[in-house]
Amino acid sequence: AGINDKESHSNAKQILLEMGRYFQIQDDFLDCFGDPSVTGKIGTDIEDNKCGWLAVRALQKATPEQKKILEENYGVDDPGKVAIIKKLYDDLNLKELFYEFEEESYQTLMKLIEQCHGELPAEMFIDFAKRIYKRKK
Repeated sequence: AGINDKESHSNAKQILLEMGRYFQIQDDFLDCFGDPSVTGKIGTDIEDNKCGWLAVRALQKATPEQKKILEENYGVDDPGKVAIIKKLYDDLNLKELFYEFEEESYQTLMKLIEQCHGELPAEMFIDFAKRIYKRKK
């Protein structure tokens, strides 16, 4: 694009790192709760023992008894154990927590774009953000 100054690159990095964080957390959520007919894949983060956003939030919110359920069932390739983890996620209201995170992240991203785009076209970043906001796949 012919933009070579350090400040523009720094601004773009700041915006895009925040956007990437949001995208990755959204991807973790869709892996568990997304509709496979829409996402095009069957999520396996639970079976694969991934340290994703949902697992981390579950550990932060869980009671000692719930942590025991996580330890006994997370990271096991067994549909019954996956169902137990998803039920635990429901009990911990992780869907609602994600939806709150999603809204806050989008608002933060819009403010960051407004404040930091500098010489770069804000519309470019806004377009990227709108493409991933509330995506389903």
